[in-house]
Amino acid sequence: MADYVLMTDSCCDLSAKMAEELGLEVLPLRLELEGKSYRNLLDGSEIAFQEFYSRVRAGAMPVTSAVNVGEFDAVMRPILEAGKDILCLCFSSALSTTYQSAVIAARELEETFPERRVRVVDSLCASMGQGLFVWLCAQEKKKGKTLEEVLDFAEGAKANICHWFTVDDLNHLKRGGRVSAAAALFGTMLSVKPVLHVDDQGRLIPMEKCRGRRASLLALVDHMEKTAVDPERYPAFISHGDCREEAEFLAEEVRRLGVKEVYINYVGPVIGSHTGAGVVTLFFVGRER
Repeated sequence: MADYVLMTDSCCDLSAKMAEELGLEVLPLRLELEGKSYRNLLDGSEIAFQEFYSRVRAGAMPVTSAVNVGEFDAVMRPILEAGKDILCLCFSSALSTTYQSAVIAARELEETFPERRVRVVDSLCASMGQGLFVWLCAQEKKKGKTLEEVLDFAEGAKANICHWFTVDDLNHLKRGGRVSAAAALFGTMLSVKPVLHVDDQGRLIPMEKCRGRRASLLALVDHMEKTAVDPERYPAFISHGDCREEAEFLAEEVRRLGVKEVYINYVGPVIGSHTGAGVVTLFFVGRER
């Protein structure tokens, strides 16, 4: 087995069980909610996913923070001391400073451990899109690929990780500057549900507007049908902001396209702080984003 560790951060929104099965080292981002700080752990042990969304629905306004250089150093250093290398797959640099922190920590540690390699990849992905990207890289590692081979695979594959999602509450996008206050007001009145995606530069981009929730969910499937590559070969990943029933509806529609494996999990509280409750996302391998 190749002697290196796959590392990522908690914005991958994988389940703790899957992260363990993939052998990942996962660093948590943080959020502050009603005066208390929490780590975004994959098992929800510091703040449960349902509790988080319940408090957001009640009007709580979370503030998030990235993984900093010192936190990366604290986790990377013992791995390097144990004689292993690191391939770190980070949350999109367009949405967080986590990637930049990892790069700085890696540069400093390679000076201390010149015989070791620390490679950092800007996934340009978010939520379980990042999770799917990490999952694909882990499959390559399981085949016995070297760090450099998986690095090459990662740099080539990230442009094909398609992110499509819809939100139930436009006010959280208004807070993040994604829609105007007027658009949020009239969109809410008219039951307009935006469909957005993460583009090839890792940015969050509004794409279209649908009338009603069901139409917005089916729009996600439509995008997958148009652009997916080998849906029978690759899994689809779905994450949700405490609306499991709608995620299951989306999964059933995706299976009609021939997808054999569908993984469903929560949108974690860091990303959920920006999307609000009721977000539903669909991630798959496509020809292009």
